[in-house]
This record gives sequence, C-alpha cells and structure tokens, in this order.
Amino acid sequence: MEYTRLGTSGLKISRLTLGCMAFSDPNPMADWSLGEDGSAPLFRQAVELGITFWDTANVYGMGSSEEIVGRAMREYSTREETVLATKIYWPMNQNPGGGGLSRKAILEQVDASLTRLGTDYVDLLQIHRFDPEVPVEETMEALHDVVKSGKARYIGASSMWAWQFAKMQSAAVLNGWTRFVSMQDQYNLLQREEEREMHGLLTDQGVGNLVWSPLGGGIVARPWGDKSSTRAKSYPTTDQFGRPLYLDSDKTIVDAVEQIAAERGVAMATVALAWVLRNPVVDTPIIGATKAKHLIDAAAALEITLTDEEVAALEAPYTPREPTFF
Repeated sequence: MEYTRLGTSGLKISRLTLGCMAFSDPNPMADWSLGEDGSAPLFRQAVELGITFWDTANVYGMGSSEEIVGRAMREYSTREETVLATKIYWPMNQNPGGGGLSRKAILEQVDASLTRLGTDYVDLLQIHRFDPEVPVEETMEALHDVVKSGKARYIGASSMWAWQFAKMQSAAVLNGWTRFVSMQDQYNLLQREEEREMHGLLTDQGVGNLVWSPLGGGIVARPWGDKSSTRAKSYPTTDQFGRPLYLDSDKTIVDAVEQIAAERGVAMATVALAWVLRNPVVDTPIIGATKAKHLIDAAAALEITLTDEEVAALEAPYTPREPTFF
C-alpha cells in the first residue's frame, strides 16, 4: 500500500480508502448492504492490504454502519492504526438537532456518532453537504469547538459548489477557527465536472481530495449495460445513492475502459481507478467494496501507469454535464 498526506495537512492516510456505506444493516436506501457478518471478511482484507483510512457516515444504515465499523476496528485493527472518518448533516431523526449543520445538530450528532463508533474521537469529521439554512459562521465555529474539545482531529466537507466551500473556509480564516483539510466529492470517468468547479480551489488552498464513487457506482467497472451486480439491479428503485447519473453517450468511455483492461489483462475497475489516481489533486479514492475482488482490483490500480494514448481514449468522449451533489 502507498501512503500520502491529506492535502497539505499532517494527516497521513492510505492511498486507498475503505468506504463503509455497504457495511451496514440492509435498509430501504441500500438493500445491497452486507450487514456485520458479510462485512467482516472485507475489514480483515483491508487491514491485510494496509488500507488504514476508513470512511463512514452517521446516515449509513441510520447508524448501523458506524456501529459495525467501530466493532471491526477494535477486532481487526486498533484505534491508533486506523484513520477514522465519519460525516454528519443528513437527518437522523425529526428533532431540532436531528440533522443539518446548526450548532445544536453538530454537537448532538458528533456525540451520537462517537457513541456508536465506540471511540472518544474521529480523525476526520466531515459535513456531508452544505446547509443553506444555517449561517456559515455558526457551522464553522461549532466545528472548531468540536476539534478543540478533542472529539475530532481534523474537519472536512463533501459535495457542494466551490463558492459555498470557499465561503465556509473564509469564515474560518477570518475568525481564527479550524479550517477544512479535505473535500470529498464525486469524480470518475463519467463525472468530471470537479475539474472545472472544485479542483482549482483545492490546489490553491492545499485542501486534500477524497473521491466518492470513483467507479461511477460500478458503471465503468463492467461492460456497458451489464446489471449483474446486486446494486445495479436496484437502479432506479431502491438505491437512492446510486440512481442513474450518466448519459447514454458514456457508452464510448465504458467501451474504452473495457478495451484497455482487456489489452492489459486487468479488471475494468483497475483501469478506471488508475485514471482517477493519476490526477495530482486526488489523494485517495473511496473504495465501496462488497466483494474481495473489489479491493484486489483497487490495489492493482496503484501499480498501473496509463499511457498518453490510453488517457486520450478514456477522456476524449466525455460530455460536460451538471455536477451531482445529491
């Protein structure tokens, strides 16, 4: 495994991140989740591969992912060896502090997450989205207080417009509060809008980049139209986090991934992840593994350097579209 720093912060992370959304109890929003028993082999495999950075969220399985992740961390690794990240924002209940980024919600939801994780702190606390109903000063001061209380070592954000991120970061700078060290956003061969929207800002400010959905929900990891996976079969009925985001014209890109993978004798996922990893803005893609093969294919991407011709074949057919922040 390779390791790097998250942006210009001092936080050392593995070059691949274990995405823990599937490591939750099956639920209406993710009926492809594995549950605790199904998740156990993947936690063990991640530790064996040296994947020390684990990412979850309070809303995954409505808290069950954090519970499963916390127990797995204690069983297969240690708190000191694990870089643990979680996220808050989406509603966990209908109470005034049940969701959003008010001071009340942040303090309540952080404590609830720590209880479920069974730890005194997380290494990276991320806001899952921008909250237009709360002044950014209120949110940033509350996050600063969470860090100063020792409940989080660093803070990060996820999926928003660049102006929103800049506004929040500016509030922290102006008031001497803790700044975001990372942005977690969607970036893959079929969704490249962050190249225009967010990447320049991250580079300028030294903010790290975690990539969610680096395989486009698996679309670039299998031949076009293949819906053999459990998650793919759920489109667009139950899987709210993987609903179709792409265009029929993207078939040309998927076909290029398939051809390059065949020529190299590797999995399509390996080629698609190698393309994500070659971007100097990207610190780590989040691997939402549900099978052992997924982590093996991801680790293989660290060993591949795509040629200029291969990159051109993958990038040339891209059609600009709206960023997706759902």
